[in-house]
Amino acid sequence: MSLDPATVRRIAKLARIRVQEADIPRLQGELNNILGWIEQLSEVDVAGVQPLTGGAQIALRLREDVVTDGNQAEAILANAPDRVGAFFTVPKVVE
Repeated sequence: MSLDPATVRRIAKLARIRVQEADIPRLQGELNNILGWIEQLSEVDVAGVQPLTGGAQIALRLREDVVTDGNQAEAILANAPDRVGAFFTVPKVVE
């Protein structure tokens, strides 16, 4: 399938994209390349491949759920404006 300049203008109008007349040939080439790639997909043999309608049908690989502190306490506390030992200090808000 090959698009002509009138079709490119119509696509731009439907997409509500303002296209300068000088850009029409470039866009025509780009859209024709995209359609060429789509045509290549029709050559792929998909016989025997079940359609996939979403990612919910795929079982996720699970990892062991282990609680860890990340061993980055010093790196995290380095961002604290004030600290005492291994703890953040904050202003007292309740009297």
